[in-house]
Amino acid sequence: MLRVLCLLRPWRPLRARGCASDGAARGSEIQVRALAGPDQGADLKEREQMSEAEVGVFVQRLRGLMNDIAAFPAPTIAAMDGFALGGGLELALACDLRVAASSAVMGLIETTRGLLPGAGGTQRLPRCLGVALAKELIFTGRRLSGTEAHALGLVNHAVAQNEEGHAAYQRARALAREILPQAPIAVRLGKVAIDRGMEVDIASGMAIEGMCYAQNIPTRDRLEGMAAFREKRPPKFVGK
Repeated sequence: MLRVLCLLRPWRPLRARGCASDGAARGSEIQVRALAGPDQGADLKEREQMSEAEVGVFVQRLRGLMNDIAAFPAPTIAAMDGFALGGGLELALACDLRVAASSAVMGLIETTRGLLPGAGGTQRLPRCLGVALAKELIFTGRRLSGTEAHALGLVNHAVAQNEEGHAAYQRARALAREILPQAPIAVRLGKVAIDRGMEVDIASGMAIEGMCYAQNIPTRDRLEGMAAFREKRPPKFVGK
């Protein structure tokens, strides 16, 4: 099942949190979430009216939302057709995969506004691009086009924008459709192995991979995959 979340104001945690933590993703079928929507980051005019205490609570809740998206058990894809600045890019970084229109504009621009990334950007960008490049982009507040972001490895795909202005969204849907036929349990466990393994040394990561692999051994889908290969037919996975 492909589900699309159009987050027009993704920095409002309470509204989006329920979508991100939907327990239905733990069902027997693959669910791929594509997150799309115009975003130029948190509304600074709105934040300017907050007290210091309110700002702290706001950013903490925003950080929690990004963590919820990152921990979502099904694959998530961010589609960036326009601007993804500050919190918008932090949301995209919390997703598993990112697609951008070549004309899209993105960046962690907080230092140009007297701020620093506070919703995971300082942690997820270096894990994506490496420490030195992440520091350069955050220190300078540089904006990147979709084409530049793809060249750096920040996005998986950059596509020419179409007349409707939703080329990245359409490419994200196509990518989701590539994932949907695969074995649901194997995909979810693969995500767990990668995400948890990236936080530890390689020996510990190998142990995590082993535990995830062991969970997949008793599944009907594993037997179905091998039978389909032997019989030269497409597999019919059931998520069990």
